[in-house]
Amino acid sequence: MNIAIFGSCVSRDTAEFIPNSEVVAYVARHSVTSLQSPHGDKGTDLSELSSAFQKRMVTSDLKGTGLERIAKNAKDLDVVLLDLVDERRGFWRFPDGTTMTNSLEIESCGAARVARRSGARIVEFGTDEHFDWWKSGFITLIKGLKDAQLWESTIFLDIEWAGALNGAQHPQNDGFAKAGRQWRRLQRGSREAGRELSRGRGLGEAWQSLRNVKPTEAEEYADRALAANQKYAKYSAFARSMLQIAISRCSADLRIESNHRWGPQPFHYRNKDYESIAAEIVETITTATSR
Repeated sequence: MNIAIFGSCVSRDTAEFIPNSEVVAYVARHSVTSLQSPHGDKGTDLSELSSAFQKRMVTSDLKGTGLERIAKNAKDLDVVLLDLVDERRGFWRFPDGTTMTNSLEIESCGAARVARRSGARIVEFGTDEHFDWWKSGFITLIKGLKDAQLWESTIFLDIEWAGALNGAQHPQNDGFAKAGRQWRRLQRGSREAGRELSRGRGLGEAWQSLRNVKPTEAEEYADRALAANQKYAKYSAFARSMLQIAISRCSADLRIESNHRWGPQPFHYRNKDYESIAAEIVETITTATSR
């Protein structure tokens, strides 16, 4: 099965669990906003990036060539996988109206610093402004896939962020559960404040330790996933309305793999999660081609 990806490691990691598959084109670190208003790579120094893959992905974003890279392989493709994880960090909007995805690579190579100095600003994921720009870019992506006769074989991976590590229970996010987490943080802060006072520190330092208590690892994952999934919902709904096929997983059905090769993150899942998604992709494509 020949695969093209417009998205992130969610699609790329899943593809590795599809038997006899090959990723022919992988477009990552590339917001759909760059398809309409790419900033261009003139004056951007990518020498600090450590790999050819990173340079290729960032250059593609700066030039807005992600759709073109997929379309040129259209005749050889069996499926196109889409996911929205690379939208999570927002994008830079320059005074001239051009845009650049706010990827980690953009930060590490210094392009974000240059953008800020030139008067650009970050448009944050989840804001109305971001959603409007993203919607327009996503429509451009879908039109391009239709023109390349790839729309019917495109699958949207509608996969939420996991809120718990492998082996742990999914966090409850109702009012009582949130209040419980806040109460436990307050208790930890109170204990730390007490220790500060017993060491002879002043009330001010003790108060700071009470105010600045850090969440546990489990609380941090739960909070990050909840916030991301809430922002993600309107994007997901629009993407589903524009595509014929979607494969979905809710946060409660997923877990973070603590030993994932890229490290534990709410969008780095267990092998069994990838296997389940991959099996549904294969079934979907097999059913479609047998009609």
